[in-house]
Amino acid sequence: MSFSLNRKQRITLEVDSDFRSLWDKLNQEPLLDIEIKKHRNKRSRSANAYFHVLVNKIAAETGESDDLVKERLVVAYGTVARDKDGCTVGFKLPVSVDVHDLYKYTRCFDVREEDGKWFNCYLVYKDTSKMDTKEFSHLIDGAIDEAKALGIETDTPEQLARYKEEWSR
Repeated sequence: MSFSLNRKQRITLEVDSDFRSLWDKLNQEPLLDIEIKKHRNKRSRSANAYFHVLVNKIAAETGESDDLVKERLVVAYGTVARDKDGCTVGFKLPVSVDVHDLYKYTRCFDVREEDGKWFNCYLVYKDTSKMDTKEFSHLIDGAIDEAKALGIETDTPEQLARYKEEWSR
């Protein structure tokens, strides 16, 4: 970061891949909006695989479907979705509508009456594919706790520490 003579700030960015063709397209626009935010690694394939192993074991023990266990874990230990301004994402539906027909990772937090009609109000949770390593690690920790409570054997703390080190790269 540097300052120009007119006291404006100049930021220089370094990118990992060849940006020239995208720059050629963007450079034709009169104005650009550029967002800079803290980098968060996406969850790894091995983290995802381990999560699904836990989901399968919990489902086998409880008699629930894998999908139901995953939904329950995401809502219990996942991350509430936020918009680009950081506001919590949610919606309301008439009580006659099954929310799972629209989106599976939701939690009803209120029932309201408006103009004689009843509505369920929902919080929306991130899909696991949208979680970063920190968020996904928290989800796995919750799945491990549930598995242990059911008497299901999980990897040792040392193995989990190695996984988490790998997942954070």
